[in-house]
Amino acid sequence: MFLINAAYLDGQFRLVKGDLEIDGGKILRVGEKLPYTQEDMVVDCEGYTIVPGFVDIHIHGCAGADTCDGTREAIDTMAKFLITKGVTSFCPTTMTVGEEEIQAALLAAKACMDAPAPEGARVVGVNMEGPFISSAKKGAQKEEAIRQPDFALFRRFYDACGGIVKLVDIAPEEPGGMEFVGQARELCTVSIAHTTAGYDQAKEAFDAGITHATHLFNAMSGLHHRKPGVVGAVFDDERVNAELICDGHHLHPAVLRTAFRLLGDRAVVVSDSMRANGMAEGESFDLGGQMVTVRGGLATLEDGTIAGSVTNLHQEVKNLVSYGVPFEQAVKAATLTPAKAIGLEGEIGSIEPGKRADLVVLDKDLEIVAVYHEN
Repeated sequence: MFLINAAYLDGQFRLVKGDLEIDGGKILRVGEKLPYTQEDMVVDCEGYTIVPGFVDIHIHGCAGADTCDGTREAIDTMAKFLITKGVTSFCPTTMTVGEEEIQAALLAAKACMDAPAPEGARVVGVNMEGPFISSAKKGAQKEEAIRQPDFALFRRFYDACGGIVKLVDIAPEEPGGMEFVGQARELCTVSIAHTTAGYDQAKEAFDAGITHATHLFNAMSGLHHRKPGVVGAVFDDERVNAELICDGHHLHPAVLRTAFRLLGDRAVVVSDSMRANGMAEGESFDLGGQMVTVRGGLATLEDGTIAGSVTNLHQEVKNLVSYGVPFEQAVKAATLTPAKAIGLEGEIGSIEPGKRADLVVLDKDLEIVAVYHEN
């Protein structure tokens, strides 16, 4: 198949005009005026823009389903919904729940990876958000299920699911936290999250091996001119990528503009969405054993604590562009940078020969008109 006369983001995320040849779910060639025959399927994309498929590495649920339901059916439901939003790859994300629930979720995700559903986004690994967090910064996580950092437990989870954990969250200031980081870094990306750490502890954790920050600004110490906190440590350290929830509720547009300027290519757009995403507002939905209500696009616990989101990466990219973040940077933060964070930048995340043909076609208003993807 040839997609011709398109504006597309090339491997360096420059907006160029040209053609793409795809076959068997892979990108074969890109360039200007690619030769094709009358027998080839050709789609004229004049007036449209092609971007890589979005990669969501932090998502709990959507369409009424949640990772911690612990079933293949739940994750397949998420996958079928996400593909309609241009998300072609995702990491189902667990929460701070019981060990049996985490184990079931990991095994369900493994089943989806071993035999992908014919339709829907591809599961490319799992993100473990909890249980190794600080109770003082638990946010919408369930306090009674919080555990101190326990590498032996994590290793059991990791081995039981065949090593599909791509990200694990940690509050490094908790007893055993730094040791956990030093061991877990050999298996997957380690992220600072739900933490009471200050600037110095965060920098120590980065030296120990943390290279990622979960939903920057949320559930951590903020930036103060005399106490830079975790946020200041992330801005100050080129080794660390940072997730940003760009739904307009978690972070003010001015904060997002500032963060994208400071982080550059280290910014990672995530949804952190929960099962209410795609469902009618006003009802109550379970999130990690706690009830959440959605009103005006904001998901909260009964006490008003923000509990995940009901957004998606496509909407977040549109939000960012409307806030003044350059289109190319916004898309890269939702595609290649998250792919790099989980070690899959050689397969997904950009439009380059040899990579998967995960593509999203946008109109002039950045609305989705087509998604190309094969499992």
